[in-house]
Amino acid sequence: MMTRLTPQALGTTGLAVSKLCFGTLTMGPLQKNLAPEEGAALLLHGYRQGINFLDTAQIYGTYPHIRHFLKQVPRDRVVIMTKSYAWSEETAREAVDEALQAMDTKYLDIFLMHEQESEHTLRGHREALEYYVKMKEKGLIKAIGLSTHRVAAVKASLKLPEIDMVFPIFNPQGLGIGDGTMDDMLSALKAARKAGKAVVGMKPLGGGHLLGTYEETLRFSLDHPLLDAVAVGMQTTSEVDANCALALNQPLPLKAREDALNRKRRLHIGDECRGCGNCVNICRQKALTMVHNQAVVDHSQCILCSYCVKDCPEFCIKII
Repeated sequence: MMTRLTPQALGTTGLAVSKLCFGTLTMGPLQKNLAPEEGAALLLHGYRQGINFLDTAQIYGTYPHIRHFLKQVPRDRVVIMTKSYAWSEETAREAVDEALQAMDTKYLDIFLMHEQESEHTLRGHREALEYYVKMKEKGLIKAIGLSTHRVAAVKASLKLPEIDMVFPIFNPQGLGIGDGTMDDMLSALKAARKAGKAVVGMKPLGGGHLLGTYEETLRFSLDHPLLDAVAVGMQTTSEVDANCALALNQPLPLKAREDALNRKRRLHIGDECRGCGNCVNICRQKALTMVHNQAVVDHSQCILCSYCVKDCPEFCIKII
């Protein structure tokens, strides 16, 4: 019988999740743009290996993929985490209703406030948070949390008992952390765990920048005692197989290893680029320029050195 990932407790939320969380952003229209049926097939491939934890968001465009997937598996065997930038009661209600309807589900396991930065942004989203609390009381949401690229937001969550979990950047080099080092993040997460909050790591491969040391880098997050789970974006069955093998402490299948290390990659600059120019100034290859207040990459000059990612305040530069 094939070894499968075994669900474990997600903090004190009452939910049980696989250590490996399936990040769906990379399969959706923002990246690979798989058809919903193709995405559902990929999720099912992971589910058969024990991945019962899915990460999505209002902006990812992957609700249809999950909807198709949920038609093939028991709903109570899957934990769905979604998130929204909603700031008011009205926008929060719209976000929750959209998620419920688009995925054709009667409840949401985890709802996060997307990309929080500090106590100030949390204060600005207080009305939305209060709405999520009401929905939790009604059973429509089981756990509430926040996602963040910043240490300050993790620290701010300590003052909010309503926050059940945090979803921060977590990789050995701290790539993408906007206001400190990995040591700073680890210190904040220790406090979060002590306060009873669940912790799920994101960007374990630094947005693709750490694929050169794929195994040891992903292992850093999978084995770290501070994390209940690790979200990894996956686009192919080989990537799913490779990540599951690592999560199960098994040897990587040859094809999965080759695909993970040798697949063709390119630098991608997201639409959230605000045109600060930091990446242009740091690029020694002159592969980045500013066009209409947005960074543009010349792929013929880019050597995928990844130096630019460290200076992007929005973490919108990725290798895909």
